[in-house]
Amino acid sequence: MTSELPEMRASDADRERIAERLRDAVAEGRLDMAEFEERLDLAYRARTHGELLPLVRDLPSPTAPAAVGDPDWPARIGKPATSKGAFAFWGGFGRRGKWSVARTFTAAVLQAGGDIDLREADFEDREVVIRCFAVMGGIQVVVPPELHVEVTGFGFMGGFDDRGAGEGTPGSPRVRITGFALMGGVDVKRKERKAARKRLRK
Repeated sequence: MTSELPEMRASDADRERIAERLRDAVAEGRLDMAEFEERLDLAYRARTHGELLPLVRDLPSPTAPAAVGDPDWPARIGKPATSKGAFAFWGGFGRRGKWSVARTFTAAVLQAGGDIDLREADFEDREVVIRCFAVMGGIQVVVPPELHVEVTGFGFMGGFDDRGAGEGTPGSPRVRITGFALMGGVDVKRKERKAARKRLRK
C-alpha cells in the first residue's frame, strides 16, 4: 500500500491491514492502549491512503525479515497435493491442520458447511486457485497474515466476503479465491497461527 498515491481511495481490505498492524503493535508494547484505540478509530474512518499511512509510519514494516517461527515458505511450496476438492450435502467438510493444497482446489456445499484452513497447509505450487461454490450453505476460508490473497467471487442473494484479501510477505504463495454463493456465503478471513498467537501473549 505504500506505493499508492495518498489521494487514492482506501478499500476495506486496506483499512483492515492497517488495523492488524496496530493490533500487532499494541501486543508488542509499541503502542499503549489509548494510542491504539485512537489510531484504530481513525483507521476505520479513513477514506484515503493518505489518511491511513501516518497511522503506521512509526511502526515496523510488515515486510521486515520474518521472525523466528514464521513459515519457511520454500520448504512448503512444491509439495504433492493431498486434496484437490471437497463436497458436502446436508453435512460438512473440513480441511485443516497439515495438508497440501492442489494447484486448483474446488469446494462445493449444498445446504451444508465447509472449512478450509490454510494456516498450516503446504502448497503444490506458488500460485493456487481455490474455487468455492455455496448453495444455501457456507464455506469459510482461513488464511494466515503472510499469504497473498485475491478474492474474485460473487454472491447472488448471498455473500462473498473479501475482507481477507490483500498482499502478503515476500516469498509467500499467492492464493486466488473465486466462485459464487447462491443464498449462501463464502467468508475469507485472516487469522494468526496458534504458534504466532502464543508469541504475542508472551
